[in-house]
Amino acid sequence: MKTIIVTDSNCGITVDRAKELGIEIQPTPVLLNGNQYFEEEGFTQEQFYESLNDDNATVATSQPNPYDVAERFRRLLKTYDNIIYLPLSSGLSQTALTIKNMAETEPEFKGKVFALDNHRVSVTQKQTVFDALKMLDEGKSAKEIYDWLNDTSKISSIYIAVNTLKFLKKSGRLTPAVAAIGTLLRIKPVLQIQGEVLDQYAKERTLAGAKKTMIKALKSDLEGRFKSYRDNGKMVIAVAHTNCLDEAKVFAEELKAAFPDCELRYIDPLSLSVACHIGPGALACACAIKY
Repeated sequence: MKTIIVTDSNCGITVDRAKELGIEIQPTPVLLNGNQYFEEEGFTQEQFYESLNDDNATVATSQPNPYDVAERFRRLLKTYDNIIYLPLSSGLSQTALTIKNMAETEPEFKGKVFALDNHRVSVTQKQTVFDALKMLDEGKSAKEIYDWLNDTSKISSIYIAVNTLKFLKKSGRLTPAVAAIGTLLRIKPVLQIQGEVLDQYAKERTLAGAKKTMIKALKSDLEGRFKSYRDNGKMVIAVAHTNCLDEAKVFAEELKAAFPDCELRYIDPLSLSVACHIGPGALACACAIKY
């Protein structure tokens, strides 16, 4: 049976790369000053960060319209027997659950479309795509792939050091007073994504301190709740960033030194769905299980 993988642009895979891999990307809507654009379809990361330079600009991300996703499913089912849909975590977008429910209840999709709530975003979401591709190459069925990804969906974590509080304030995640005090004290919050929402993890005063905190947090995960997977060589690490690639490359070398037994898979931009809340200059590290 022919199976195709569909994901969304939050995973960081470009449309051109998706064509090479034989998968499809559902673009993420980006709202700029009330106008809708689509990431990977005429709206680039460079354009997004350029728009952040204007203090009066309003920038946000939405999620794919379920109708548009359904239309993609209908088109693909004319060629393929099954679809595996790997979207952004439902903790960051309720659309994932809407589409999952549609796939499991609509007669035209039931048993053909396997829509996962994989609790992932950015580099950890990207890892599920490559896991699914590897399983497809081994001849696994769509149901077998869905079951493995579902069972392992929460074996990942992300830690993010934020460079500015301006965008957390804009998104309503910090009150103006707290943001003002934090800016005055030069606080760099470290946030975490444990499969669901963006939460505060720690506060630091310097980037160096924030990186040490993130490495310590990742070490705790890899030596604690994910230890058995690490011991079996099943954990990978990654770096993500918002428009600071050079600093991300330096951080990647620090991570490789800290975790020499874990393969560093990616140095990628964070998805715009996260970047619109934290702004440019943010660094992140992540770990995830691999198939």
